[in-house]
Amino acid sequence: MENSTLYNYFELTKKLSRETLDLITANSDEEFDSAFDNWLTQAISRMEANKLNYSKLDENGLSSVLAASLTTGEISVTQEQNSNGHVDLTIKLNNSSTPRTKLGEAKIWRGKEYHIKGLDQLLNRYTTGRECRGFVISYVQQKDIKGLFEDLRKHIDSEKPFNLEGLCLNHNIKWSFLSNHKHNSGELITICHIGCNLY
Repeated sequence: MENSTLYNYFELTKKLSRETLDLITANSDEEFDSAFDNWLTQAISRMEANKLNYSKLDENGLSSVLAASLTTGEISVTQEQNSNGHVDLTIKLNNSSTPRTKLGEAKIWRGKEYHIKGLDQLLNRYTTGRECRGFVISYVQQKDIKGLFEDLRKHIDSEKPFNLEGLCLNHNIKWSFLSNHKHNSGELITICHIGCNLY
């Protein structure tokens, strides 16, 4: 019995949190993206709860905190890994029969144009078209993150940067939305825009 897949699964469930289990047992990129959303939300919430400790950190320092919070034995998160340049965050599922990689660009909020600069880097420099859904996170150190992200979404809908397909979509994480872009690989790339409230 100890060699059976079912036995191994039950042994694994005893050791891992539900969120981790969802990540490593995802059968599709969509399931992985959904499980990662929960993981990312928890990491951002921990950063927000400890924002006073991070007030003097720059983008790299804040991204180091986020990377450490996201990393487990099953998920590796590296900073400044090369993917046609040095992408801020690279997330890889370890020991998976199906390789899953996410790329993330991180910015301290300095206005919507600066966030869109991160989107440009992610889509037009780092993304190959092979990765799961990417994300641009803005560390917001000023009041009214809700209003800032509503304005950012309207701006992207209006300007349609980087071959935006349709309009931005609602997302289930607070202060976030999704955008779909026709990539030079021919793939439709979905990006999650998300704010971390450090005000």
